Amino acid sequence: MKLNGFILLFIGCFTCLLMAFKSDKKPEQQNWIRVNLLGYPTHGIKVAVWASKNNEIPAQFEIIEEGTNKVVYTSGSIKNFDAYGPFNKTARLNFSDFKLKGRFFIRANGILSPLVLINHDVYKGTADFCLRYMRQQRSGFNPFLKDSCHTHDGFVLYGSKAGIKDSTHFDASGGWHDASDYLQYSTTSANATYHLLMAYRDFPQVFGDDKMDNGLDGKNGRADVLDEAKWGLDWLLKMHPKKNIMFNQLADDRDHISMRIPKEDNQYGKGFERPLYFITGEPQQRGKFMNATTGTSSTAAKFTSAFNLGATLFKDLDKNYSALLNQKGKTALKFALQKPGVTQTVSVKSPYIYAEDNWVDDLELAVASLNFQTTKSSQKTINNALFYAEKEKTTPWMEKDTAAHYQYYPFINLGHYELAKQLEGENRTKIQNYYKLGIEQVWNRAKTNAFYRGIPFIWCSNNLTVAFAMQCGWYENLTGDKQFSELEQANFDWIFGCNPWGTSMVYGLPDWGDTPTDPHSAFTHLKNYPIDGGLVDGPVYTNIYKGLIGIQLAEDDEYEAFQSDLAVYHDDYGDYSTNEPTMDGTASLIYLLAAKEAQSKPINSNKTYSLGANIRGDSTIKKISLVFTGDEFADGGEKILKTLDEEKVKASFFLTGNFYRNPKYKALIKKLKLKGHYLGPHSDRHLLYCDWNNRDSLLISKSEFDRDLNSNYAAMANFGIRKSEAGYFLPPYEWYNETIANWTKEQGIKLINFTPGTRSNADYTYPEMGKSYRSSNEIFKSITDFNDKNPSGLNGFYLLLHIGTDPRRTDKFYDRLPELIHYLKKDGYQLTRIDN
Repeated sequence: MKLNGFILLFIGCFTCLLMAFKSDKKPEQQNWIRVNLLGYPTHGIKVAVWASKNNEIPAQFEIIEEGTNKVVYTSGSIKNFDAYGPFNKTARLNFSDFKLKGRFFIRANGILSPLVLINHDVYKGTADFCLRYMRQQRSGFNPFLKDSCHTHDGFVLYGSKAGIKDSTHFDASGGWHDASDYLQYSTTSANATYHLLMAYRDFPQVFGDDKMDNGLDGKNGRADVLDEAKWGLDWLLKMHPKKNIMFNQLADDRDHISMRIPKEDNQYGKGFERPLYFITGEPQQRGKFMNATTGTSSTAAKFTSAFNLGATLFKDLDKNYSALLNQKGKTALKFALQKPGVTQTVSVKSPYIYAEDNWVDDLELAVASLNFQTTKSSQKTINNALFYAEKEKTTPWMEKDTAAHYQYYPFINLGHYELAKQLEGENRTKIQNYYKLGIEQVWNRAKTNAFYRGIPFIWCSNNLTVAFAMQCGWYENLTGDKQFSELEQANFDWIFGCNPWGTSMVYGLPDWGDTPTDPHSAFTHLKNYPIDGGLVDGPVYTNIYKGLIGIQLAEDDEYEAFQSDLAVYHDDYGDYSTNEPTMDGTASLIYLLAAKEAQSKPINSNKTYSLGANIRGDSTIKKISLVFTGDEFADGGEKILKTLDEEKVKASFFLTGNFYRNPKYKALIKKLKLKGHYLGPHSDRHLLYCDWNNRDSLLISKSEFDRDLNSNYAAMANFGIRKSEAGYFLPPYEWYNETIANWTKEQGIKLINFTPGTRSNADYTYPEMGKSYRSSNEIFKSITDFNDKNPSGLNGFYLLLHIGTDPRRTDKFYDRLPELIHYLKKDGYQLTRIDN
């Protein structure tokens, strides 16, 4: 009995102990807050997503400062949604009006978000970070491994159309491996090359120079992104060695026999050589699988656009190389047109190919790129590009909820963007509206869920997401229409953690957040090498995942709670469908990150910018800058100087090198400097930078721009004016474009222009100019009318006048300068130098 009592006592105590343990066990989390783990620019759109499995929706949310734990913001700006994926209720928490810089957490109903960063530099260096993956994907010499691979490539297949015997050797070493395998495709490589070139063209200021052209450490005086683009161009040149020869693919899926670090492969039956698939324009079959090739256009046209953009950007860096690219662009276009249609890739052992099914978008871009190097866009070229644009108004996946693998590639119509910039009037509006139509097709799906997710979960869904965000941004840039800005940001946020799984889809970015650690990659799986910057494929429809061959997870699924019947994503080496990084997707992301970094730079939100130039100061403050330009004439110089002196006003003078060198104006310039007026550059020889009718068509090269501007500064130096104290530049003829703005930034100076709205800049006109002539009365009235009719008046205006005019103008507006200054002072305006 004593034993039984002891046993009963023991059982009772053990039960209590179990209950104690059970009571200490935390209940499974049911609610989460998803954010962009990279962070948000101070003045950007900022939205987090609330996700709940228990139907809970908060009434408000707070922002808590890290370190102090102080609540610094409270909001009820919550937009509720129903179920999505694994969640029963979701909501968008909008804190775009919160503009403090710092490190924070979002809290709602007791749930804390991951760390939220808000500052101007949240995206700084991210594009360069992703270039690490591109360098790691290099074939030939690989700078990450500091070793060479695939140096024997390759031998020709299907070359009889060009009179080439099969097994003939062509040098095809170089380029990038496509993904975690070592196949190389011309179509993805050409598209990736174009994105890298475009990133440098559009945002040169965000890229550094820390690598040599071979990818090893060191500076070579050229942005690393341009080095990487040239690596792609060099390989494309090898894949199009003669005008009648072009190869679509190097190696095939026999590559998939094993995971290995790249070296020399010998599984193709010809030593270490790999097969080069000639573009025939006809279906090709290896093993039991036949592709559906119909023509030569899709791949060859991508070659054309990459060559033409490359020729433009290298024109001032390497003229011989630029000329070669230009010549290859012409032969590639002829190859594209010899049999209009699509070229698909070849597979031997498995059914998975790049089943590209569209090609007119590639020809639209190729034809539009013919105008890149012309001083004036050819109307015939534009008409040809418009012809192809009409054939595919929207990229077909946008109106669908599924597609075959790479069926519609590239995932964005780049031709629409490049063509629209060359157009005016109805044609430009038409092309812009094609972008809008595609965005609306996706938005119709996206607006029904809190993640604003309208991208189909097909293979490489992340690549589509990046492309779509780019299209939204381009549409806004072309039109100024901001209605899709939040949709664009939502797609960008998705890539970096604002998704059901709460993870970034980019290896190692950010390094403090949840990012892929076990991707389908030989580098990580075999050697634990980091694949920094690689964009993984992204989630797929669950029914697609279940139907794929050979997928078996290697470890427990850490995201099991967030998988659903809708879509799955695994950070697991065994899942090649959602967690394999891709070279071309990463190249597209580099462009998007460069754009985001450029946009997030600190800009006074009350200032106005146009095409990269500051055209108005702070519109909330009653300050005006009188700006005078001069090149040939200075007849008003002494009168203007006398008036400014009497009125105790400091002004800004932007003068050409011609003006600074003119002996007649030497004394005047010295007086202006002595009196404390701002003296800046206006180009050396008063060049016209852009075509008057097609603003995107440059009339000068970058070397001409740099040389001319530096000569202007050299002329200023003769008066003791240093470049460091004259960092504002007003373009000649007040006519420029975004490329000029980017070139100006590269010089470390700031581009400005006059504030539009008045006719002050017409004070140079004379009666013989007919309808263009403006009298001084008209000019004065335009200034007072603008001041009277606009709520912010002339606040922050850069009011441009001329220091002298053609003798044929006898009605000199500078004679009215005292009257103008009195008017402005009476209305409370302070007149200051441009740098104040």
